[in-house]
Amino acid sequence: MSRTPDARARDTQTRQIQEGITHVEKHFGELCQLFAAYVRKTARLRDKADLLVREIGFYADTETPNLKNGLKNFADQFAKIQDYRQAQVERLDAKVVEPLKAYGTIVKLKREDLKLTQSARNREAKQMQQLERTRQRNPSDRQIISQVGLHI
Repeated sequence: MSRTPDARARDTQTRQIQEGITHVEKHFGELCQLFAAYVRKTARLRDKADLLVREIGFYADTETPNLKNGLKNFADQFAKIQDYRQAQVERLDAKVVEPLKAYGTIVKLKREDLKLTQSARNREAKQMQQLERTRQRNPSDRQIISQVGLHI
């Protein structure tokens, strides 16, 4: 039995949806991993800068009053920069990484929906083939044909 134009169109549409889901799964997963790595590296950089600020403070405590004052001011300004870096880490995590992670679940659900739809289409196609076979075997027996048709 040859496929109808509608069936071919549905198959093409299903294939396009599958490809779209696969692309999203691949690329969003990669983006999520890379953004998460970027956030972790930025956080580590912030941690190192915090250590540097602390060490500058320790060094300042051993110097003359003028140099001590200059180093403390420098350390304070550098610490403020790290506060911005911390805000950047938190924003990236909340606004980029977490929403990208959510796509993993969404993609999984869409893939399951697509499988259910394909199963339903396959069942329908089998039932239609059964109806067509019944019509061919018993073209004049409308009662059998209508009973098979009702089960579809």
